[in-house]
Amino acid sequence: MAAVSSSPKSPFCGLRSPRGGAVGRFFSHGSSRTLTCSLRFPAQLGPLFWPWEKVKIGPLTVSPMGFGTWAWGNQLLWGYKEEMDDSLRETFNLAVRSGINFFDTADSYETGRFNGRSEMLLGKFIREYKGTDKVRDNIVIATKFAAYPWRLTSGQFLRACKSSLNRMQLDQIGVGQLHWSTANYAPLQELALWDGLVAMYEKGLVRAVGVSNYGPKQLLKIHDYLKSRGVPLCSAQIQFSLLSFGDDQIELKALCDSLGIQLISYSPLGLGMLTGKYSASKLPRGPRAVLFRQILPRLDRLLHSLRGIAQRRDKTMSQVAINWCICKGTIPIPGVKSVRQAEENLGSLGWRLSSDEISELESAARDCPRKMIQNIFQTQ
Repeated sequence: MAAVSSSPKSPFCGLRSPRGGAVGRFFSHGSSRTLTCSLRFPAQLGPLFWPWEKVKIGPLTVSPMGFGTWAWGNQLLWGYKEEMDDSLRETFNLAVRSGINFFDTADSYETGRFNGRSEMLLGKFIREYKGTDKVRDNIVIATKFAAYPWRLTSGQFLRACKSSLNRMQLDQIGVGQLHWSTANYAPLQELALWDGLVAMYEKGLVRAVGVSNYGPKQLLKIHDYLKSRGVPLCSAQIQFSLLSFGDDQIELKALCDSLGIQLISYSPLGLGMLTGKYSASKLPRGPRAVLFRQILPRLDRLLHSLRGIAQRRDKTMSQVAINWCICKGTIPIPGVKSVRQAEENLGSLGWRLSSDEISELESAARDCPRKMIQNIFQTQ
């Protein structure tokens, strides 16, 4: 096994776990020593967070951070290719060995001939995971069912859930989520979709029910409706990050807290804008470049704050941005498509920003003249 130099930013170097193997939850600051670690990860790393940091989504207990799988099958935005599957499997295995048991997907993530690929790969990786049955059984899949215009009845929405189960070859889904509300353009369809959520819950196809891209008004409506049917609304997923943080997000978070709904943060890194890896002269490939060109040049203060805190803590900007989401009481689900990305994101766990650092970041975020563009399906 080859050894490589590693910075203290890696969560896998420098400290011995109770199981043997280097995991490095905490790091010394101001040290110029070079740490070494193996390129191969031990069979079981163990959680990189404390047991009391786990989070409840209804009846389910999940890790304080999950991983999103939007890139697993999406060619247009994320450049997916079938030869990436082995790397995705390694990424999944590393996440599970490190204590991550929450994975988010959707039946609409893929493009072209890769329809259903993300769900299919997740199910395959769970079945093939070389761990105990207990570890596999504790993995929670949250998938989202698209509010397609041809899904007009509760029965059609129920069939969408069954199709997802077939792709993943699972008997039950952890969290079944309505991907978006149709209130803005097809309000009559909305009730049928809500009834579909009720049906899949009553039939035991999902253990918990959630929504995505719902604003406070619609969230309260669906919460009250599901409650009247005896179905608890357990989660709400929205775009939530330092680039998408304002009065709307604060109001929704407060509402979720009052109703016992867990908030899930998608795009916690602003599609990559908060990673520090891009600039006006170094843009990502594909459609993201257009958005980055509009927003990145006006993020100087926020990126400066992220960079400063990251340097002081021996962390990366990504780790600081994700940790902020955790500190706000949400479950961030950064997307991953490589072991390197997973390793970096895992470094967001096992520590917390101070109140002063949180205030500094939020002040810088509020001063940004441009915010992240909101999902077109986001409701009030």
